[in-house]
Amino acid sequence: MHHVLNYLLKRLFKHSVQGRCVKRNNQINVGEKEEVVKAPHSFVLHRGLPGEHIVELTKDFRKVMEPFTASSLKARKKNSIKDFVSISSILHVTHMYIFTKTELGMYLKICKLPRGPTLTFKIHSFSLARDVISMLKKQMVYEEAFQNAPLSILNNFSGEGMHQKLVASMFQNMFPTINLTTVNLSTIRRCVCLNYNTTSKTIDFRHYAIKVVPVGLSRGVKKLVQARIPNLSKCQDISDFLTKPTMSESEAEDDETSHVTLPQKLSSRGNHANSKSAIRLSELGPRLTLQLIKVENGLLDGEVLFHELVFKTEEEKLALEKRREQKRKLKEKRKKIQEQNKKQKEEQKQAHKEKSLKGILKKKESDVLLQKIAKESVEKSELEEDDDTQYYREEVGEEPDKDLFQGKTGTKRPHKHIARYKSKRAKLDK
Repeated sequence: MHHVLNYLLKRLFKHSVQGRCVKRNNQINVGEKEEVVKAPHSFVLHRGLPGEHIVELTKDFRKVMEPFTASSLKARKKNSIKDFVSISSILHVTHMYIFTKTELGMYLKICKLPRGPTLTFKIHSFSLARDVISMLKKQMVYEEAFQNAPLSILNNFSGEGMHQKLVASMFQNMFPTINLTTVNLSTIRRCVCLNYNTTSKTIDFRHYAIKVVPVGLSRGVKKLVQARIPNLSKCQDISDFLTKPTMSESEAEDDETSHVTLPQKLSSRGNHANSKSAIRLSELGPRLTLQLIKVENGLLDGEVLFHELVFKTEEEKLALEKRREQKRKLKEKRKKIQEQNKKQKEEQKQAHKEKSLKGILKKKESDVLLQKIAKESVEKSELEEDDDTQYYREEVGEEPDKDLFQGKTGTKRPHKHIARYKSKRAKLDK
């Protein structure tokens, strides 16, 4: 988990974040705008069987969710879902998209963090972004389009059933909301279109780039307005080029339904306020055909609110609810026991620490006492040695040898030796 946390804190959402300590994590949101903090952020990862297509599809979907996503996320097999959930609050992550591959097919799970719900879609068909772009005659891919979140467009999601409303609400909350009174139209460069088919119960996912071109101009004038260099090789004069009766490409190909009156000036050339322009869409990919399979109340777990393929009776639902309640109680019991054990270990650790401190103090006191006893014994032995020397002088009348009383333990000489000194003295006198 710590590898993921360190990596995300440095590279997620294109913020310059330094450090690994929890103390520095409070500085992540410093200087961020309020709309950036409130915008829905996301994790996009894949699980299950390996494959080149699922990796490419995951990268393409991250490109769709730009810029509020972990575009350089490197998820390893040892990283569990709990690891991503634990750091989601720090990075304002609200959604998690998981592509899974099994032997039966490929699935997409959309999870609302941190407690659900979870929507599981079966991917019937898909096309990667590189395949979609390669089929276009005129490609319109530029990095400026991914600096802002796309516009979400939902069609035909007004069906009956709570699961339909939940799906529509989930897709609407995938991207930031737009304030129509203050929005800058120049920032809307992409759109995500979701169409629900009532007959097949599938959802068509499409991703487009938006281009606005002026209408009502000839092709030559439009080139000059858009600052493109015209080809004047076949013209005698510049007036021949400007008065050429060729219709503009937008008027010849686009129908009247794509013409709009702009309420404000756009950053692109030729698009002024209160002027007519045509809206063009260029597909960026990927394409997805999804079918809702299951709706769960929790995060990848919990009560199944809807299932397309499995139907359960009321008795089976009650049995599942009972088992789920027993599992929840068992989990709470284990958690309580774990907390008690943890508390007991901390108390034992504290008691051992206090005991160790007392032992150190007692050892110091005993060392001081031993030093004091040793000092007193040395002083006592020196005094006794002086007493023995004085006693020898008085009884024998001679100075004792230097080595006579060295190494003595300090005990007094018994009285039985006195007679030996006296008898030896008497012999010497004779």
